[in-house]
Parts: sequence; structure tokens; C-alpha cells
Amino acid sequence: MNAEIISVGTELLLGEIANTDAQMISEGLSLLGINVYYHTVVGDNPERVKKAVKIAKERADILITTGGLGPTCDDLTKETLAEAFSKKLVLHQPSLDRMTEMFCNMGRSMTENNKKQAMIPEGAEVLENDWGTAPGCAFYEDKKHVVMLPGPPRECRPMFYERAFPYLMKLSGGTIVSQSVRVFGLGESAMEELLRDMMNSMSNPTVAPYAKEGECLARVTAKADTEENARKMIGPVVGKVCEILGDVVYGVDVGSIEEVVVQKLTEMGETLAAAESCTGGLLSKRITDIPGASACFAGGVCAYSNEAKTAFLNVPKALIDEKGAVSPEVAAKMAEGVRDTLKSSMGIGITGIAGPDGGTEEKPVGLIYIALSDGEGTVVKKLQSRRDRQRNRLMAASTALDMIRRRLSGK
Repeated sequence: MNAEIISVGTELLLGEIANTDAQMISEGLSLLGINVYYHTVVGDNPERVKKAVKIAKERADILITTGGLGPTCDDLTKETLAEAFSKKLVLHQPSLDRMTEMFCNMGRSMTENNKKQAMIPEGAEVLENDWGTAPGCAFYEDKKHVVMLPGPPRECRPMFYERAFPYLMKLSGGTIVSQSVRVFGLGESAMEELLRDMMNSMSNPTVAPYAKEGECLARVTAKADTEENARKMIGPVVGKVCEILGDVVYGVDVGSIEEVVVQKLTEMGETLAAAESCTGGLLSKRITDIPGASACFAGGVCAYSNEAKTAFLNVPKALIDEKGAVSPEVAAKMAEGVRDTLKSSMGIGITGIAGPDGGTEEKPVGLIYIALSDGEGTVVKKLQSRRDRQRNRLMAASTALDMIRRRLSGK
């Protein structure tokens, strides 16, 4: 089956917000083996929405809409879809009761216009929204499946995976299971080249490479009559992918590299301290975003100025004057200094030129040094990235995490 995603909202067309809902839904549909051939974005205009739905009906088996389910007069997705499929809107009393209770619990009065959110196309399956007020819904009419979801990403994502996913799974035929091999230190094109022969020789399971922010993943997907059989098919393929890619693989079905690092530090009884300059505390933030990080993270020092490097990390002023703040020698002293100061078993030091200005011919923008000290010695890694400040900071923090991972894994 194939699907079309129709995103409703003038704010999307104006560029005020990014259409992350469509990306997320497409990713989820790929897990179900449902093809997405079109993304449509349309403003809050009933005639244009109606036209977009008419076109989608002609070329898609499944129509998934996001947005336009709210209480205001320009939230017209349900009304327009109901009219397009010749359905009446009827009150869904449980949804109205739920909204009334929600407003009561918040100590607020529910205005009359909120009640329109409880109006549902006749015969539709209601998708309860535990993350907001507007319920979603799904129905089958004119040989088409229609799924309506709220627009705010904080509601749309859980609504899709917790409510719409089971409905759509029935349409995909059989059970589809995927596993993601997470990779850092290898680009998408290089990973695709390594896996190309394997990818071309397989149809079920399949292997597909994806580029993520600062890293990559290879998704292995299998379709079978049962989940158990699908997992049996996936296991050997995941193992082969990991074997081909080698030590750039940092985990399978893990959330992030920082999650892996926190888990490994905790399991091994190690502690970490971070001294950051150009990353401005980004490494510390990513680590402390992981629940349980307090068991292994001693703390961080954001030593942005040369004076801070000397005062808090005991980096000799003479060394900074001689080698410069952005140097392998200063990065090493930062790692050793924060390790000693916070009494941790491992210390990380990051110093560099994040950009977009501040570079010289000798030390260009994107030059970053990352040091890891563990009591047995200190190693320093050099990065030479681009002029994109945010990417430089992201890659520096990720590289630091990968250095810790490798050290803990003995790689």
C-alpha cells in the first residue's frame, strides 16, 4: 500500500515552523513497509485542503493528515475530510468528557469552541490523545484509509506511534520488525559502499543506510507472519552488518552515543569530568540528559577564557602563551586538570575555534583538539571541520563521547 501525508497549517507554508511531523511519520511508515510517494503541505483554507484531499484520493491508498484539529475557526481538517468522504460529524461524548475533566484539573474553564474537537466523522475509530486535547481518528471509506492526527509535534509523535501505528499495522500484512545499527565516524556514502553488495543481494530482510545529525545508522528490516519469525530473520543480518562496519558501530537499537557512554561508565565503575571551551558545556549537557548520569558524571567546567583555563584547570599561562589556547598541549592539560580537580577516573578536554570567525591561516575555523586523560596517559585527537559553528560544536562533543566509548571498550 502507499500513503500520502497531508500537513495542514499556514504556519508551515510561511516557514514559521519546520514540518517535522511528516518526516517522523514517513520514518514510521517505512517500518511498516508502507510506501510514501507524496508529502503535501496546505494552508488553513478549506477549499485548498479539499483540493489536496481530492488529489490524494486519486493516488494514495492511505491519507494521513496532521494539523487542523484544534478549537479555532481555521482548524477545519475534520470538517473538510468528512465532507470529502460524505460523512457527518457526530459528537463523541467520551472525548468531550475527557476534555472537560482535563480543563477542570488544570483549574481552567473550557470555552465553547473546544467542544468542536470532540466532533468525529461518523463511524470513525477515535484515537485518544493523552498528550493534548484534540483526539485523532481513523476511518475507511471509498476504498481509502484516512488517519487524522494533531499537528503539535509533542502530540503528533506519540499519537502516531501509540495510536495510529497499531491501526496501520493491520494494513501492512504480516509483522514488520526493524533494528538500527548506530554508527559514528563513518559517512553515509562510505557506509553504503561497504554494505552495497549485501543490500543489493537482499529483499527480505532489507538493509538501508540513513544519515542522522552528525552520525549514521543502518536499518535492518524484515517482514514475516509473526514478530518472532521476523526477529529470527533479522538477527544474522544485524550481526553481519556489525561485522562489516567494525568498530564504528557503537550500538544496536540504542538511543544515542551518550546513552551508551553513560551505561558503560556506570557498569565499569568509572567516573568522568569534562573541561569544555568551544563546546560551551554541550558535552556536559548531553551526558546529563541521560537519566542516571549522576552515577558516573562528576561534573563539568566551561573554561571559555584563557584565565578560566588557568584558574580552574591549572593550565599554565606560559603554555597558553607559547602554544595558544587551541593546541593539543592545552587540550591535554585541560583534561588532566579537570580530572584532578573533580577526582574522576577520566577527564575530557575540548578546545577549538567553532567559528564562523576567529580563525587564522595557521589555525583555521573548525580546528578542534579533544583530549582524554585516564590516569594511565593522555591521548589527543585533532578535528578539522567546517565553518558551521553548530556542526563544529556537535561533532566535537560526539567525538569526545566516541573517544570515551572506545577507551571503555578497549578499542
